Amino acid sequence: MNAAATRDEHDSIGAIAVAADALWGAQTERSRRLFAIGAQRMPIAVVHAIAEIKRSAAEVHGELGLLDADKAAAIAAAAARVAAGEFDAQFPLSVWQTGSGTQTHMNVNEVLANLASLALGGGLGSARLVHAHDEVNRGQSSNDVFPSAVHLAAIAGTRRLLVALSALRAALLRHAVALAATPKLGRTHLQDALPVSFGQEFGGYAAQLELARAALLAALPGLQQLAIGGTAIGTGLNAHPELGARIAARLAARTGEPLRRADNAFAAQAGMGALVGLHAALRLLATALLKIGNDLRLMASGPGGGLGELLLPANEPGSSIMPGKVNPTQIEALSMVCVFVMGHDVAVGIAASQGQLELNTYQPLLAHALLDSLRLLTDAMDSFNRHCVQGLRADAPHARALLERSLMGVTALVPHIGHERAAAIVRRAQQDGLGLRQAAIEEGGVSAQQFDAWTDLQRLIQPVA
Repeated sequence: MNAAATRDEHDSIGAIAVAADALWGAQTERSRRLFAIGAQRMPIAVVHAIAEIKRSAAEVHGELGLLDADKAAAIAAAAARVAAGEFDAQFPLSVWQTGSGTQTHMNVNEVLANLASLALGGGLGSARLVHAHDEVNRGQSSNDVFPSAVHLAAIAGTRRLLVALSALRAALLRHAVALAATPKLGRTHLQDALPVSFGQEFGGYAAQLELARAALLAALPGLQQLAIGGTAIGTGLNAHPELGARIAARLAARTGEPLRRADNAFAAQAGMGALVGLHAALRLLATALLKIGNDLRLMASGPGGGLGELLLPANEPGSSIMPGKVNPTQIEALSMVCVFVMGHDVAVGIAASQGQLELNTYQPLLAHALLDSLRLLTDAMDSFNRHCVQGLRADAPHARALLERSLMGVTALVPHIGHERAAAIVRRAQQDGLGLRQAAIEEGGVSAQQFDAWTDLQRLIQPVA
C-alpha cells in the first residue's frame, strides 16, 4: 500500500493504515486483512438492513435528546444513503469472519461516522467529527443489531420470493384449467396406471406450491420479532429502555411489516429458531419444485424415444455435437438450485444448533445461506416460469395413443366382472398381443357396448365425490 495514498485510523489495538479514499476505519481494515477467506462477501442486504437500523437509532436518540441533533440528522441521512445502495463498494468484508457479525457491523458504523463527519464539514480518520462507537453505535451491540438486520433482510427476501412463487403457481393453474379435460396415462412406480388428466397433474403441482407458500407465510411472524434493544446479552444494558421498541416501530412504518421488539431478547440473540423455521419452508418449496421439474422433464422426455407427452419451449441448442437436440435446461437449472438449497438447509440447522449460552456465533453463515437460498429460489422460479412453464404444451394426440396402448384401464372393469376375470383379460392381451378392448370381448363376459361405457375416459378422470 502506497503510504502517500493512505491515512491512519485508530482502534483499541492501535493505528493501522487505510486507503485514503476508503470510508471505512480501523476495525474494517483489520478484518479485511485478517479474514481473506473465500470469495463470499457479506450479503449486501444485511449491510442495507444494518443501515436502516442505524438510521432509526439515530433518529430515536435525537428525539430522546441523547445525541446532538445535527449529528443525529447527519448519521440518519448517511444511513439512508447506505441503505439505498449508494456506497456498496465500501463493504468489502468476507462472510467468514467473527461469528457475531461484529466486523461487518463496525464496517457500517465506521462508514456512517465518516459520511456524517463529511456532511458536517469534518474529515476522515483523525479529522472525523462523529464517533463510530459512542454516537453511531450508541445504545447498540452487534449482538442485537446483526440478528435484527438478518431478520429484516430475510423478510424482504421472502416477500420477493412469494411474488415469484405466486406467479409460477398461477401459470400452473392456467394449464390445469386449459387441460382439465385432456386425458393422459397416469403412472405409479413409473409403470402404467389409471388415466388422469393433464389438468389434474398441473393442479396437483399448484397445490404443492400453495402448501409451501403457507409455510413461508407461517414463518414470517417469528422474523418480525427483532432482537434490537437487547444490546450485548439481552439485558439492554447501556440502551435507553424505550430504544428497542422505538426502533422497531420506525422500521415497521418504513417497511410496512408488523415489526416489534422480541418478546424475549435472550432467545432472539442466542437462538436462531426463526431462521431455521424460514429455511425449513424453503426446503419444502425446493422439494416441491424438484418434484415438479422432474415430472415435467420425464413427461417431455424423448421426443422420439421417451414419453413425449409434453413439448417444452426450444430456448437454445442443447448439444455441441448433436444437431437439433434441445434439452430441458430450465428444469436442470431449477433442479440444481433446489439441491443446493437442501444443502444450505443442513448448514442452517447445524449452525443454529451451535449457539452457546447467550449468543450464537454462526450468524454470518446463517445470513449467507438463508439469503442465498431466498435469492436462488426466487430467480430460479422466475426463470423456470417465464422460459419453460408458460410456453409448454401438451401433445394430446400422442398422450391419447399411449393411453390406448395401456392395459390398466382394465381396473374400470373390476366392479363389474371381478378382479380375477379382469386379470385374465390382461393376461390374454399380453399373451396374444391384443388391445384391451379386443381382449375383454374375446375373453368373454364383456360386450363392446359395456366396455366402451365402463372405460369412458372422461368418466374415468372425473374425481369421485
